[in-house]
Amino acid sequence: MAQIDTHTLIVGAGPSGLAMAACLTRQKVPYVLLERAEQVGSAWRSHYERLHLHTVRKHSNLPYFPFPESAGKYPSRQSVVDYLDAYAKYFGMQPRFGENVTSIRRENGRWFTGTSKGAYASDCVVIAAGYNRRPVIPKWPGQETYSGTIVHSASYRNGEMYRDKRVLIVGIGNTGGEIAIDLCEHGAAAVHVCVRSPINVIRREYLGTPAQVSGIWMSKLPRGIAYPLSKWLAHFSVGDLSQYGIAWPGIGPMESVERFGRVALIDIGTIDLIKRGAIKVVPGVQRLHADGVEFVDGEKHIYDAVILATGYKPRIDEFLENAGETMDESGYPIPPAGESKWSGLYFLGYVNPATGLLRQSGIDAKRVAVDIARKYSEQGKQVGAAH
Repeated sequence: MAQIDTHTLIVGAGPSGLAMAACLTRQKVPYVLLERAEQVGSAWRSHYERLHLHTVRKHSNLPYFPFPESAGKYPSRQSVVDYLDAYAKYFGMQPRFGENVTSIRRENGRWFTGTSKGAYASDCVVIAAGYNRRPVIPKWPGQETYSGTIVHSASYRNGEMYRDKRVLIVGIGNTGGEIAIDLCEHGAAAVHVCVRSPINVIRREYLGTPAQVSGIWMSKLPRGIAYPLSKWLAHFSVGDLSQYGIAWPGIGPMESVERFGRVALIDIGTIDLIKRGAIKVVPGVQRLHADGVEFVDGEKHIYDAVILATGYKPRIDEFLENAGETMDESGYPIPPAGESKWSGLYFLGYVNPATGLLRQSGIDAKRVAVDIARKYSEQGKQVGAAH
């Protein structure tokens, strides 16, 4: 396959990549959009069935094309998939599917990208491959002896196969919290959730106001006011959870996500099930045995299955040459949205604020598109591929 020349190459046709393509279309900048899967929004297609956005529909639109009202207040996984399909169609996008990016390098002021199917040269590259590129799978002593099943949440679809089973979920982020609800609804015999450290918990709605709307409002305040206000509101609305095995961290949810990227558990029913005893909180895992798990407090429980809600890593270093120069110690790009220290290399969609990931991706895509359009205009180039 001959090398294809374009002004901007976008890696990833998830929400951020699609938003970027739409904004470049508006700016009349030629681009090529690459996607390793065979459809747009591949991560959303593979998520567990029960998943809904924790952000409201009207504040979750990508640029220039709103969610339909039929998606409801908090769109479901399938509603998001349908929206992304409609979004790509509306803007006439023609992603190049089945192209796994294997290398990106800079040479003589341009970017050269290799994929499983071909090669590209571009003035700019926007990496929007998403948080969920590689599952994080921890290892514990004795794991090889465990006779039950161990799966990452990336492979979880619904709780039917766990009916009458004893299940441990490792991790109580938003994925772990919602899977715990799903398991209860499907009749699991026991649902335990491993909480290894203090966490922030916020209600998805409090007194009729969505958490996202509160986050948008507080984001306009000085941090010296917003941070303690966010902490107070979380504690006041949720209450003391220490008797259930959940401790509050020293900082509130807004400060935690903005300074350290630690997202709060947005409660949609998990805490009530914990208080009722339907879900049991357990501490960190010490080791696995043939029939179950031993915890750091010395207790041991028998489980038929362990579900790892342990998150993902973007693993940009797998394809970006010298990626360490543009990543923090945790492997996330710097900056999480915008142009890197290398001219023409942009990241998009690696920030998840209290105001909502999709909303922020749209805001950042517009900003990045303006900067790329400026470069395009200054260069005065007429390159081959559009989109």
